[in-house]
Amino acid sequence: MAQINTSLTFTIRRRAPELIAPAEPTPRELKPLSDIDDQEGLRFHVPVIQFYRGDPKMKNKNPASVIREALAKVLVFYYPFAGRLTEGPARKLMVDCTGDGVLFIEAEADVTLKQFGDALQPPFPCFEELLYNVPGSDGVLDSPLLLIQVTRLLCGGFIFALRLNHTMTDAAGLIQFLTALGEMAQGASRPSTLPVWQREVLFARDPPRVTFKHREYDVVEDTKGRIIPLDDMAHKSFFFGAAEVAALRRFVPLNLRKCSTFELLTASLWRCRTIALQLDPEEEMRIICLVNARAKFDPLLPNGYYGNVFAIPVAISTARDLTTKPLSHALDLVRKAKNEVNAEYMKSLVDLMVIKGRPHFAVVGTYVVSDVTRAGFDEVDLGWGKAAYGGPAKGGVGDIPTLITWYIPCKNHKGESGIVVPVCLPNAAMEIFIEELNKMLIGNKKDQVLHEHNLLAVSRL
Repeated sequence: MAQINTSLTFTIRRRAPELIAPAEPTPRELKPLSDIDDQEGLRFHVPVIQFYRGDPKMKNKNPASVIREALAKVLVFYYPFAGRLTEGPARKLMVDCTGDGVLFIEAEADVTLKQFGDALQPPFPCFEELLYNVPGSDGVLDSPLLLIQVTRLLCGGFIFALRLNHTMTDAAGLIQFLTALGEMAQGASRPSTLPVWQREVLFARDPPRVTFKHREYDVVEDTKGRIIPLDDMAHKSFFFGAAEVAALRRFVPLNLRKCSTFELLTASLWRCRTIALQLDPEEEMRIICLVNARAKFDPLLPNGYYGNVFAIPVAISTARDLTTKPLSHALDLVRKAKNEVNAEYMKSLVDLMVIKGRPHFAVVGTYVVSDVTRAGFDEVDLGWGKAAYGGPAKGGVGDIPTLITWYIPCKNHKGESGIVVPVCLPNAAMEIFIEELNKMLIGNKKDQVLHEHNLLAVSRL
């Protein structure tokens, strides 16, 4: 069984955290975020991790030194990242472009990349050491907007870990920034794609008007204790290659056979997860699909725009219907929710944020899925080639690890391309989840387990 080595332990020696400011003077100004950026549900920090192999051509270069220098240069162009967030009237978030800089940590570990195992995917051992939470640095306001740690490995490779204030950008915008960082690290004098702020393109209309229901922002009280407790949790990752996806498609009726892999996986995981949680049949279950809306605008947003540009449409069903009806029930709901997003939907969403005071999306009974298989994390080249792994550092976000699942591009130990999906559930629920997924992938045979690469690492909170 190919798996990440969760029993791995190693020692990390860190230098004192430092602030990296732009290499040249930058404008001192106040730049408002868009009305999508500053919604309550994005006011947290999200971790990303990149693993890089050693390169003989770079053996005399210290990756931390290279990246530190490139970071100062790229911040001349992306200078808002060197500022701090402040909140104005009506909870409006703005970047005070102070030029204070981003947090940077240089470290080294007495471990090789190979020791992490033959399948790099979350959860990663000693992650809290690979991305050290500098005390007092993780606030939303008046705190660094980026924290970067570069950890050199014994083999000549290194780990690049990053923590981002999500209000500043989404996955596409972060990739744009990281690509620019890589270009500067390799000697470029300016990014190939120049950053564009222009957050006003996603300001509310005057007057604002909500034209869609946007039930993802319903106010749902937790009257039955439906927010999952955080004790006794299991983290596991599941690999879905061509064979697994084909197995799931056996449950799809002819009228839905054109569904995407994302829609199929999402419906399957939503159903298995609901069964695993063993909820009251009348419980209202929600699944939110993050939809990149950049292509939905006409005219398109300016090239180089790096703000948040996504919607979170929701599909809703009772637990009874999800668990007793065929997969087509969940699949049809997922497809309809996802296909609802268009240009007017986005304008309506922006307006709702202003009218309702930048609300948080409903958390109770909610499961969020985000597809980063095409985001390009694994394509980021900092001078040592493409990443051996690039993407989310763990399942879940913020203080609710069970809330979100990422779809991450991955190759198994045989070199087969597929999608790895980190899942976090209470231990008892995880056992049922695996059993239900087994039934879909290989049939209800008690003496079998998931496809050899599916059952992966477990770690407890």
